[in-house]
Amino acid sequence: MNVSYEPPEKPPMRKGRIFAIVLFVLLDVLLVVALILFFPFLTGSANRSLPSTNWSGYVVATNLNNPHPSVTEIEASWTVPAVSVSRRDSFSAVWIGIGGEFDGSLIQIGTEQDSINGVGSYSAWYELLPNNEVTVPLNVSPGDRITASISLSDPSANTWLMEINDSVKGQYYRNDNVSYPSSMLSAEWILERPTINNVLRNLADFSELTFTGCAATVGGKMETISSLPHIEVTLYNQNTELASVSPPASNGSSFTINYMG
Repeated sequence: MNVSYEPPEKPPMRKGRIFAIVLFVLLDVLLVVALILFFPFLTGSANRSLPSTNWSGYVVATNLNNPHPSVTEIEASWTVPAVSVSRRDSFSAVWIGIGGEFDGSLIQIGTEQDSINGVGSYSAWYELLPNNEVTVPLNVSPGDRITASISLSDPSANTWLMEINDSVKGQYYRNDNVSYPSSMLSAEWILERPTINNVLRNLADFSELTFTGCAATVGGKMETISSLPHIEVTLYNQNTELASVSPPASNGSSFTINYMG
């Protein structure tokens, strides 16, 4: 009887298969980690921190890479800080605004706290860039509680309502016929080191400033700072921090700025 001989089957290449499986799993893990880390930057939803030579505070938008023109209202409250008078003139402005971060348009309203010729000077104002600021007829003093708002009243005519209220003095300013072609790309709550006559001025020592009730209507919905993609802006003079910014409070609608000098 003739018996043919057949060699046994070769064992599977277990090591090669195990290596391939491990490599595949590692690639999957790396892909997931990359998506977690970088997806917010791709979508523009990540929160950011940026230095500035003249602003300290927060900016919000629908998307930080490709914002949509859907900011139609902003509001906030603050207490007018008392500035320390000094030999050199120094300036500070507190305001809320719409636009300005992603383009050249900016509609804003707020207060100013300056030290001029060794005397503290306080006022309320609004401004429509590129025009100069307009003084508001409020008698502002340190410690006054200010509430301000800007809202789009007539989209077809680009008409805005601007309001600022001093609850301590019982004074109120309202202008419901402000015509301005805002980009509506961002909303801001800012402590500013002003530029006057094209010169960036010394920052006044305002000690501490707290914004409360920070809210903006974006896409028809009222939102807080924390509920929107936002930029934390910190004021620097070269490498020196002039004003620090706290994270938003747990309610997402308040934060504090401290003078650093």
